[in-house]
Amino acid sequence: MPPKKTKKGKGKGKGKGKGKGRGRGRGKPQAKGRGRGRGKPQVSQKKKTKEKKSLIPLTKNKQIYPEEKISEEEKSKRHKFWKDQPVVQMDENVNEKKIGAIDQEKTVEEIKKKPFSLPSHYEWCVVDLMDDDKLHELYLLLRDSYVEDDDNMFRFDYSESFLRWAMTPPGYHPEWHIGLRLKKTGKLLAFIAGMPISLWINGKVHHISEINFLCIYQKLRKKDLAPLLIQEATRRINKKNIFQAIYTAGRLLPKPFASTTYYHRSLNPKKLVHVGFSYTTKLMTIPRLVKKNALPSKVKNTRLRPLQESDVESGTALINNYLKNFKVSMYFSEEEFAWWFLPREKVINTYVITDPESGNVTDLVSFYTLNSSVLDHPKYKTLNAAYSFYNVATTVELKELVNDVLILAKNENYDVYNCLNIMDNQDFLDDLKFGQGDGLLHYYLFNYRILPILPKELGFTIL
Repeated sequence: MPPKKTKKGKGKGKGKGKGKGRGRGRGKPQAKGRGRGRGKPQVSQKKKTKEKKSLIPLTKNKQIYPEEKISEEEKSKRHKFWKDQPVVQMDENVNEKKIGAIDQEKTVEEIKKKPFSLPSHYEWCVVDLMDDDKLHELYLLLRDSYVEDDDNMFRFDYSESFLRWAMTPPGYHPEWHIGLRLKKTGKLLAFIAGMPISLWINGKVHHISEINFLCIYQKLRKKDLAPLLIQEATRRINKKNIFQAIYTAGRLLPKPFASTTYYHRSLNPKKLVHVGFSYTTKLMTIPRLVKKNALPSKVKNTRLRPLQESDVESGTALINNYLKNFKVSMYFSEEEFAWWFLPREKVINTYVITDPESGNVTDLVSFYTLNSSVLDHPKYKTLNAAYSFYNVATTVELKELVNDVLILAKNENYDVYNCLNIMDNQDFLDDLKFGQGDGLLHYYLFNYRILPILPKELGFTIL
């Protein structure tokens, strides 16, 4: 969740400001930006004492519960739940001897057969994402209760087509899309999703689950429903003989194996200022801001084109060959690669360069779309945001490849381009005028210990 507004500062600066958990952070704004974090204007040493922190573009970093707003009692209560779960504890130091599953292996027959008990006025349900009405119901719950900023100016707005793409990959299990309804009215009040994935961990592929989209109706957040949702999701996943999971959160829980930062690149600074998403300073006026963030109208590499079905085989080989170099990363089958990367309008964009002779994919760059609603603005209703997905460069510089996709995103009317400092992304962030965020996105493993890793050793993007 983005922070509250700050007062205008003086001086000039550069940069910009979700988060599956997913604010994303603080930038070095060319202007004050609004978002999952704050920016630090670049000013002279004399002015630093007078300079106010700037805001930056909306990201999911702090999520529903900003860390600084959680009472010690609430933190203690939350951590009490995690103390009974097979996760690495805050005071635990992982060494080589501890790597691996935390709980002893179980059989499916040992798993609780009936769902966890609920208060009498609630009931479990499966949210059928192939049913347009049920999908729309989930969309409304997430739109109204998942993530919004402190000042009620912006809300994340996952499209229905995005939700279906994110939660129904090849081999998905409908019963892992778990809802909680009010018996009397049937109203959907809470949701959690699990998706099957294959993950490289230290050179070995593990078949685990990804947990995402945990959401509870705003008025019920003090009813201790989140632990029940997590336990029920765990039970259903265990019934499929899967006992590990990966998840993210903007807040600190026991205990992340990696902590990453979001970076932000402004594509439409004038609009960001007009909607209150960014602010100018005395020296960094709107015209200067626009000029500083200007991009060419055409890409440098004319062979860059959208991914096609004929590219799936070589594209899968390219990305797996790249990702296996990281300590924790995704592994894609050809079917999964096609699902996650073939372009879908306003959901996922993937561009490739192919070898002129063999036709094989040699370079790949991709981003997904996660917009935000702009609340109570007379002109603008939507903030268009692109999020870096996976990038692989072998015949051109990564910086050149990403600069071309920034141009493509701007030409498709995106307002901001967001990127985690994972994989090799750090190589282009400064040169391409991304601003560093001040919020962290933490990565966690359930029922598995590994040694802590750096962001550059992580090759997994969670939606």
